[in-house]
Amino acid sequence: MDVRRDTDLRPFWLAGRPATGDAELTVTNSHDGRIVGVASVPTADQVEEAVAAAHAVSRQAAALPVHVRAEALAHVSRRLAERSEEIARLITAENGKPIQWARGEVGRAVATFRFAAEEARRFSGAVQRLDTEPAAQGRLAYVTRVPYGPVLAITPFNFPLNLVAHKVAPAIAVGAPIIVKPAPATPLSSLVLGEILVETDLPEGMFSVLPVPNDRAGALVTDPRLPVVSFTGSGPVGFAIKDQVPRKHVTLELGGNAAAVVLGDADLDWAASRIALFSNYQAGQSCIAVQRVIVEDSVAEEFTGKLLSAVGTLVTGDPEDDKTQVGPLVSEDAAVRVENWVAEAVSAGARLLTGGTRDGATVAPTVLTDVPSDAKVVSEEVFGPVMVIQRVGSVDEAFAAVNDSKYGLQAGVFTRSLDAAFRANRELEVGGVIIGDVPSYRADQMPYGGVKESGIGREGLHSAMDDLTYEKVMVLTGLAL
Repeated sequence: MDVRRDTDLRPFWLAGRPATGDAELTVTNSHDGRIVGVASVPTADQVEEAVAAAHAVSRQAAALPVHVRAEALAHVSRRLAERSEEIARLITAENGKPIQWARGEVGRAVATFRFAAEEARRFSGAVQRLDTEPAAQGRLAYVTRVPYGPVLAITPFNFPLNLVAHKVAPAIAVGAPIIVKPAPATPLSSLVLGEILVETDLPEGMFSVLPVPNDRAGALVTDPRLPVVSFTGSGPVGFAIKDQVPRKHVTLELGGNAAAVVLGDADLDWAASRIALFSNYQAGQSCIAVQRVIVEDSVAEEFTGKLLSAVGTLVTGDPEDDKTQVGPLVSEDAAVRVENWVAEAVSAGARLLTGGTRDGATVAPTVLTDVPSDAKVVSEEVFGPVMVIQRVGSVDEAFAAVNDSKYGLQAGVFTRSLDAAFRANRELEVGGVIIGDVPSYRADQMPYGGVKESGIGREGLHSAMDDLTYEKVMVLTGLAL
């Protein structure tokens, strides 16, 4: 089914019901500039109503029977699957990502809610005998996890459905109300998620989706009735939030300049095909897209040729075409920034092996080498279809190069050596090490997050559920154990 292309006003979701405000947010397609949809923007009073409702329902939400939470999550999973093509086309329209990647995102969101339903049923208390010492004879500890309270979720544009799912699903699973503030560029997917959530038996106030502008997010961040802030986005904004509310529980899933290491024993054809694709998928707008390619000298020439050939086969064009692998960035401004960073690197002495051109919001897949270490395309997060090849003489140099970054989200290591794999796991300063594949690999149920300036906390359903809750212990006394 094709996505709606009219400009009917789309309501937001206020405490589980549709509502409209006094302003509008127009969403456009970055490929052809057409209007995709118009979302209503809540007033300050409506935002207050949503926060008050989340606060008021928090005790009821925490006490919801597990089967109610689990069935609500399972319902969302089923309905996303039933509406998958419609929602995929909506993601492509508002975000610009090629339809093949949008379909993949919907499939992942289906799994994310399914995993959450399963985890909700397993997320139970534990018992601990305390009579290991004479003074505690007859005592038993019952340990449970309790939600901190309502969650403020601030989500980015690059995965407008699944990164929202990674905040909404664990919150519902643990019984925490949630308020979603989606990215202004891509609010429509989260509004569709609201349509599906309202079909469940969750209590009023359990969720709101509020497409407010970024300059109004500060009031939500500082509101004491929202004790948890879960943010995905840029490092400067994320750490500014943490500094602003030091007494809140803040989780940050931030950016990176992910490295793929190609050692001398690697399968070069496999490495080249995977790196080519996952430097450029979604126009490089992923915090774990391959940006730095670190290659041992012994295979560098051969690998570079294979990599350039693989990049040359990528299909760039209309994101609604099933064959397109590389589409536009989210906006022309974003594409201009990437173009400028590439030009700066070349001016500083880098060699451009392919790409470097821009057509509107689309940047051609770009490969650079001999790039100065202080160039933005090396030291910062490009968030565009750009990769930098760095040659090294040994495994020692390769792993040191990975760690020579203020970021530490994930790294990929192409090797057949088990020793090298375990060494990478010991030495690399990242939250995830992917052996035999790109750093862009993520299973939605696994722990996911970074170190250094790549964030605080972990997503992945069970990990996120732990992060949204605290341990509470009840000690039973006078038991005959």
